[in-house]
Amino acid sequence: MNSSPQIDDSLRETIISRPDVILDDQHVMQALIGANDRSMGGNIVDLRGIAMERLEAQLARLEDTHRSVIAAAYDNLASTNQVHRAILRMLDPTGFESFLRDLGGPVAEILQVDRIKLVLETAQEEEGAAVKRLGDVLSVCAPGYIDDYVNGARGGTPRQVTLRGIQTGDARIYGDIAASIRSEACLRLDLGEERLPGLLVMGATDANQFTSQQGTDLLAFFAGVFERAMRRWLA
Repeated sequence: MNSSPQIDDSLRETIISRPDVILDDQHVMQALIGANDRSMGGNIVDLRGIAMERLEAQLARLEDTHRSVIAAAYDNLASTNQVHRAILRMLDPTGFESFLRDLGGPVAEILQVDRIKLVLETAQEEEGAAVKRLGDVLSVCAPGYIDDYVNGARGGTPRQVTLRGIQTGDARIYGDIAASIRSEACLRLDLGEERLPGLLVMGATDANQFTSQQGTDLLAFFAGVFERAMRRWLA
């Protein structure tokens, strides 16, 4: 007498007519492979089973990589759109003061930063009336301040964009929110021949918003557009 359990006829017909239902089900296939391993005993090495396990592991890694690449692509696209919208908004004003005020308002909101500050080096000792009116977004400093602020004691070749985490912000730049700033982007500005350099600083309370591991291409592009706009205003 055959003691093996009999499979239901309808289930057998379903499997025979649609084998892909079994082959495409990962859990069912794993159960079948496990049953096959047990039937062969512990002294038999199933090379096919080992190969399948390796293939499954490789497939899982490929799926993870695929998801990571897609997520990175979406993040990059979102960041690109964000910077483009900020540039378009920055180019809307028709006056210099409104240009700077928008920088600290709508442009900062689009870029999702807590503060944007334009730092200009000048040989003048006293602040002008425009600087006082625009103190929230504009600051003037003595020549050499920008290099000291960005590079400090490190020296070396200055980079156009520096991303970094900080313990606390500089009160001269961030004002009343300096203590809550945890990361910043420093964008060097070339304002033209015979002009002292400028610096555009973006500060965030999120310590992970600007880190040294991030790419700087988009912010370099933003800085390039901004410095060209500034040259026209200063002409």
